Amino acid sequence: MEAAIPNPPVSICRARVVGLDRYGSPSACTLSNGTKMNLSRLLASNLAIGDEISFPIASEQPFGAEILITKHAARTAPGCLYQARVGYVGRPKPDKRGQYFVCAEITNSGLGISAILLACDVLRGYFFRLPISEDASHQPTLYAILRVPPTASAAELRIAFKLRELELRSVQANAEQLRALECAFNLLGHPELRACYDQLVSNREVPAIFPYGGFGSLFVAGDLASDGRSFFARRIIAFLPQRTMRRFHIPLRHCEFYDGHAIGRDVRRKLEFWLDPALLNARWDATWNQWKHLLPTKLDVEGTFVECGKYRKRRGAWELARWETALPARLKATLPANFEQQVEAARAAYHRFGQYSRALDQVRRCLEHRALGKSELERICAGLRIPGDFDITQINWRADYDPFFYTQLARRARRIYLFRSEYIFDLERAVIVETPQLGHATYVFAKPRNMESFLQLYTRSSKEQIRHNRDNVAERLGFLGRVIHGNNPRAWLKEVRQRIGEKLDFSSVLPA
Repeated sequence: MEAAIPNPPVSICRARVVGLDRYGSPSACTLSNGTKMNLSRLLASNLAIGDEISFPIASEQPFGAEILITKHAARTAPGCLYQARVGYVGRPKPDKRGQYFVCAEITNSGLGISAILLACDVLRGYFFRLPISEDASHQPTLYAILRVPPTASAAELRIAFKLRELELRSVQANAEQLRALECAFNLLGHPELRACYDQLVSNREVPAIFPYGGFGSLFVAGDLASDGRSFFARRIIAFLPQRTMRRFHIPLRHCEFYDGHAIGRDVRRKLEFWLDPALLNARWDATWNQWKHLLPTKLDVEGTFVECGKYRKRRGAWELARWETALPARLKATLPANFEQQVEAARAAYHRFGQYSRALDQVRRCLEHRALGKSELERICAGLRIPGDFDITQINWRADYDPFFYTQLARRARRIYLFRSEYIFDLERAVIVETPQLGHATYVFAKPRNMESFLQLYTRSSKEQIRHNRDNVAERLGFLGRVIHGNNPRAWLKEVRQRIGEKLDFSSVLPA
């Protein structure tokens, strides 16, 4: 067993500031060791001659991501300033005095500081724009910034934000006003953060949370602990979340609908976003969750996402689950032009499933034991007095099925068979068994001489028997292999087309 190789120690530069140019481009300072270093405007405005600067010379972080400033200059209060990249920020918990605080993890610290401890009152003043003490100067509420009452709906909040933004831009308002407006909507436009804010307004004893869970660059003023491992922050000077611009398509059935708002989740990309009726120009209610799986609609989403996280216990150990959440002020979502027709069609199909549920249950029981072709199913449905325009292929469709996999194979199939929760496609050169769901795989078989014999053998076999060729069942079925449903559907389609011997058009199989 090899011994673990320890990480090499990080060199740290510690020097006093002997020269400072705040108004240069860029701002810069000169250190006592003769080094001249560039600074951000924010750092330069909080620095003075005589202060001591400490920063890691070589680390995994980019230069300037972590820096500790010890205030020694005359006419300044003693203490420290600390800038670092933080990861997950925990939920509020009480200290020995019963006062609530949160702990921000430092990622890849070169100075040996592992956490920034922030009192909830500090969060209350910086993020939620609420006075720390009752006798503090008055600050407008987030609702006042948006010019809406506290009872405003999610849609009314967005409309107010857009109107106020247009108004400020028309009068060429300064960046600070626009930033305050956007921050107000990013908090009130997120239902969980809005609930926290409403509680803080009514009761200042309620512990504040760190919005969106941290993950970004944090610049604070406070004191370094005697052991050098923790930094006690008295004030937040600035926080810049880790932002990513994203644009993607997501099926509308992946959204959960509530009265007045909805939340969409892309499990594959680990993304989530909140929707309101004003954003989509559509109204909904919680009943949409009953039939949304019948909607083929895809939502075009574009926005700025920030990283979030939460610790969850799995198999006896705590693991950090990470995802990204869209900022409400930077979110755009577009529906297709025929969206209303798709909604009506999905509602009608759901109504029909309920209207003919007993007859359809009889058909499903037949599919548990044998594979039936689409034409044969239509004859059975006619005998059960189910209308001929009923799409029988949806009889075993489930909420988490992806139409892409089904559609690509159905357009190539000569005949389609249904068996349990699967679709069997009889193609020109192969047979494919498909469960159109992420996490499953497409099973490809050689073209059989007799389709009926193939179906009889397949329905008596399990997937495990086929994969391991037990009793030579894979050989008898002509099993050619599986194509996993990965993160890129186009890559899946390219491999399927190669398996079935279809000529590839290079431009049609490029990754999305």
